[in-house]
Amino acid sequence: MRDLLRYRFLFEQMVRRELRQKYQGSVLGIAWYIVNPLVLMGAYYLMFGRVFKVAQHDDYPLFLMVGLVVWIFFNQAVLGAAPSLLDHGSLIRKARFPRETIPAASVAVQFVTFLVVLVLVALVTFVLRGTLDVSIVLLPVVLAALFAFVLGFALGVAILHAYFRDVAPILGAVLLPWFFLSPIFFEPSDITTSGTYKALLSWVNPVAPFIEAVRDIVYGGVWPDGPTMLYVLVAATLVLGAGSFVFRRMQRELAVVV
Repeated sequence: MRDLLRYRFLFEQMVRRELRQKYQGSVLGIAWYIVNPLVLMGAYYLMFGRVFKVAQHDDYPLFLMVGLVVWIFFNQAVLGAAPSLLDHGSLIRKARFPRETIPAASVAVQFVTFLVVLVLVALVTFVLRGTLDVSIVLLPVVLAALFAFVLGFALGVAILHAYFRDVAPILGAVLLPWFFLSPIFFEPSDITTSGTYKALLSWVNPVAPFIEAVRDIVYGGVWPDGPTMLYVLVAATLVLGAGSFVFRRMQRELAVVV
C-alpha cells in the first residue's frame, strides 16, 4: 500500500489508460457493462426461474442481477489481471516501479465499472422492493473487502501466469463450473436442507459469502449474519496477504520472464 501511495500518479494514469482503451471505438461505452448482465439475467431467469424452477424468490430477476454483477466483477478482474504483466513487459523491463501497480490497475478498472452497475441495480432494487435500510452502512465495508479479496487473487494469478503461461487458460476453464456452483441463481437453502451441504456451498466457495453479503444488503435490506461478515473480512485479509506474498517472492526475475 505504501508503494501504491508513493506511485499513485502512475497508478492513476494506468487506470485512465485502461479505461480509455476499453471504450475506444465503442458506441455504447460503459453501457456494455449494463447490457451484459441484463442479457445474462434474462437468459438465466428463463432457464432457472421458468424452465427448471431451481429457486423461487420475489423479484427473481433482481435476485439474479445482484449476484451476477458481483460475479462479473470477480470474473473479469482476475481474467483481465492474468496477462497484464505480460502485456506491460516492455514497461517492466525499462522502468523501476512497484510491479503490483499493473494488476492493481486492471482490478481497479473493473471495480469502477462494477460500482457504476451496482449503483444502478441498487437504485432499481430499492425502488421496487423498498429494501433501503440502515444495513446499507455495511455495504462500503463489504465492497472494500471484496476489492481486497479480488486484488489478492489477481496478484497471485498475474505473477503465476507470467512464469507459467497455462495459468490463464486453466483459470478460464475453472471459472465456468465455479460460476454455476456459486449462489447466483439460488441460495443454499433452495437446493438442500442439510446443514453440512449448506455450509459447503456457502463456505468452501470463497466468492459465495461476498455474493450473499451484498445480496442481503441490497436485495434483502437486512444485515448480513455475523459468520458471513467474519468470513468476508478474514478471507479478504488472508487472500490479499497471500497474493502479495507470492507476488513479492516471485517478482525478482519478472523482467526476465516477460
